[in-house]
Amino acid sequence: MQSETAADAILAFSSSTQRGTAMSYIDGFVMAVPTANKEKFVEYAKRVDTIFTEFGATRVVECWADDLPDGEVTDFRKAVRATGDESVVFSWVEWPDKATHDAAMAKIMSDDFEDERTDQEKNPMPLDGKRMIFGGFVPIVEL
Repeated sequence: MQSETAADAILAFSSSTQRGTAMSYIDGFVMAVPTANKEKFVEYAKRVDTIFTEFGATRVVECWADDLPDGEVTDFRKAVRATGDESVVFSWVEWPDKATHDAAMAKIMSDDFEDERTDQEKNPMPLDGKRMIFGGFVPIVEL
């Protein structure tokens, strides 16, 4: 019987060394935040993002725009209608799998979920949430 091929060995090695798993799930967000509210946004995110990790997210990343080229048709700023006094934030939440994500979101979005961190009177979002874009993604390549 022949030993495993080089391709089999490479596949097995790459599968065992990936940072995530093939079954992980990602929530992605892009939003416009008033540049003057950067510190307010950081403090807001530090409070609210812990909800995701408490419900099973493995990682939450918030990124403040640093180098956003202007596109001819579209770009990050146009996507969220950012004004001259706003900065773009790109964020993602990593989940171990879609089932964990779905269970967490069902709890968080339920009518009976109460948490001061999501109370808009006690912890208002320092941005226009109507211009935030978001969605769920299944990773297809991970190096």
